[in-house]
Formats: sequence, C-alpha cells, structure tokens
Amino acid sequence: MVLPFLIAAVVGYLLGSLPFGYLVARAKGVNIFEVGSKNPGATNVRRVLGHGPGNLVMALDALKGAVAAGWPILLCYLNRPAGSSYCGSDPYTTYELGLVGLIGAMVGHAFSCFTKFRGGKSVATGAGGFLVLFPYGALIALAAFLLVLAVFRYVSLASIVAALSLPVTAYFLNQPPLLIGLSAAVAAFIVIRHRANVARLLAGTENKVGQKKAESKS
Repeated sequence: MVLPFLIAAVVGYLLGSLPFGYLVARAKGVNIFEVGSKNPGATNVRRVLGHGPGNLVMALDALKGAVAAGWPILLCYLNRPAGSSYCGSDPYTTYELGLVGLIGAMVGHAFSCFTKFRGGKSVATGAGGFLVLFPYGALIALAAFLLVLAVFRYVSLASIVAALSLPVTAYFLNQPPLLIGLSAAVAAFIVIRHRANVARLLAGTENKVGQKKAESKS
C-alpha cells in the first residue's frame, strides 16, 4: 500500500506547484516575484493588481488543494465496487490518501518546482483541501479568519489564527488522531511560513489591510 500514498503525494505536489499567482500576474504583464511582497499568493496579487485577479488566484489556489485532497478519495470510491487494489477495503486508508495528497499540494504551493522552488504560504491551498476532508473545521477556520481580520486588519494574524483553529476543532469534535496530528502539522507549517510576519507583528511594523505593501497570506 506504499505506492498509492506515493502517487497521492507526487500528484498533490505537482498540483500544488501550479503557480497560478505568477501566471495570472504574468498575463497582466507583471512579475509577481518582483513587486509588492514578492510573494505569489493571492493577497500580494490582490494588492498589486486589484481584487479581481487576487480573488481569481485565491479561488484557483484553493481549488488545487481541493482537487489534491479529493481525487484519491473519489478514485477509491469509484473503483471500490470493482475491488480496486489501489485503495484496499479500509475507508480510513482512503481518507489517509486524501490527507497525503493535500500535504503534497501545500508543499508544492510553498516550494513550486515550476518557479525555482519559490512559492506562497499555502493558506488558500490548505483551506481548499480541508473543505473536502474536514468541512466543519474549514468553516470554523474561515470564521476565525474573518473575525480576526475584521478586528485587527492583519491578514497574516488572521491566517495564523485560522490555521491554529484546525487542530483545536478536530480535537473537540473527536476526529481521528491522524487528522488531529496532521492538522497540527499543517498549522505549524503555516506559522513557520509566516515567521517574518510574526516578527513584524511583534515589532509593530506589520502592514494592515488597506496598506500598499504587505505579506501574502497564501
């Protein structure tokens, strides 16, 4: 059963590596790695090019997370009646394949093989994947993000709080230990990707929503 997990991880990584932020900005004649926060995530695209391109990038980044998490599960359920050896007979293994696919996508988004291993912070990609794998947790994380953003106007802080809410929600909703552990790992990954933002938050120099230059959230 090692091969299915390897396939899910590699496909997830390649999906996550698709540099939608870079491509959308390039279509507008802009190299997103050279402007704003120099981050290819949706927030930097939005600040540089406006809400339309930024929202498009956010949707596409979320979509690749959802597809990376969802395609192994869909394939397993479609093939299970025929006795597919890809998934085996354990529904829990099918769920694990989705988690592995999502982790691959988040790593790919952060370290894209198509842009010399430069990338974003994987927030939108992770959100798309968790909407498939753990929708209650994803919706609570979204609510936490919107609340913190409305109160403090820091995208980075809102992203960190939303990520940290995932393992907490998983724990209190009695989710499988694997989901709790991996959501904690995802939260840690997102916090690490925001380490420069954390330093600026502590120093009081982080940019708020509405200011021209800020770090990307995804």
